[in-house]
Amino acid sequence: MSPPQPRRKPTQARARATVDAILEAAAQVLVDRGFDGASTNRIAEVAGVSVGTLYQYFPNKDAVFVALIERHCDEQIALLQAMVGDMVAAPLPTAVRTYVAALIATHDRDRAVHDAIFRQAMHLGLPSLQRIHDGTRAIVRAYLEVHREGILPEDLDLAAFLLVSMVEGMIDTAFFVTAPPNREALADEVSRVVLRYLLGHAD
Repeated sequence: MSPPQPRRKPTQARARATVDAILEAAAQVLVDRGFDGASTNRIAEVAGVSVGTLYQYFPNKDAVFVALIERHCDEQIALLQAMVGDMVAAPLPTAVRTYVAALIATHDRDRAVHDAIFRQAMHLGLPSLQRIHDGTRAIVRAYLEVHREGILPEDLDLAAFLLVSMVEGMIDTAFFVTAPPNREALADEVSRVVLRYLLGHAD
């Protein structure tokens, strides 16, 4: 079953601002009340629009949350690309530290919203988590290709998959399972793990 889609895409600046307000309100309501406690009436109230205006763009609350999740995924990938996009020519230790710090930043940014949105994505069975994983893996794969002569792994597709899975797993656990970590210490230790995998040492 396909996820519910918006009724129409906003094209004018005013319409885009209205949809943005609705999605920001949906994020707040999701954190405050959870999906089951949310309603289109409450989302419209927090957004400062009429429920009729909300229905011009979204047929139901499921469609609102699907749009919210998709927007959040786009923002996460764009943030990561912006932070590591200029690191292709950087030395491996610098690039790894930047990549790890970028992932930590994406988790740390609006953490309650991030957690609530991703739990809802899993609940709705959306491919959003896979889309972020694929986007991150492509960034890592492109870097490894440039530096393939200086690293141990020979299968770069597998190496990118393992690195992204490993790093995301450690950071997800640090943020969502255990107590909030020391960000700098976490970035340092995760970077050492990655460097040992790629180089055989963490220097």
